[in-house]
Amino acid sequence: MSDASPPSLPGAVLIACNQNRVRSPMAEGLFRLIYGDRVYVDSCGLRAGEEVDPFAAVVMDELGVDISSHGSKSFDDLEEGNFDLVISLTPEAQHRAVELARGRAVEIEYWPTHDPSLATGSREAVLDAYRQVRDDLRRRIETRFGKPSTFGG
Repeated sequence: MSDASPPSLPGAVLIACNQNRVRSPMAEGLFRLIYGDRVYVDSCGLRAGEEVDPFAAVVMDELGVDISSHGSKSFDDLEEGNFDLVISLTPEAQHRAVELARGRAVEIEYWPTHDPSLATGSREAVLDAYRQVRDDLRRRIETRFGKPSTFGG
């Protein structure tokens, strides 16, 4: 007999990285794929980048998730931002998340995540680096919050 209860989903999650064009949009898309509208999810960066990274869009499209029209935004672009949880994917975003949380009831988690845009080699080698980050983020999300079948609602 186990006393472990299924993981509970926070009401609102913010995922942060440096430019909001690779890792955080991928994680936001994965949250939506896995949990639908059961949790509000948004993402941002320390500074707004340009459009979403094309390799990130390709590997997310492989899962049926379209992030190609994602609008990059910074912490400063967030509307009010009452989040229950902030997940930062880079050390720089972690520092900014701590500042954002000061004086607020918000949980902060740091999930160090490799930057796949640093990958070199053939197109397929670069795509594999992006797939690795995507798959690692998905595993981390499902491990932390459970798969949809493990909670009610």
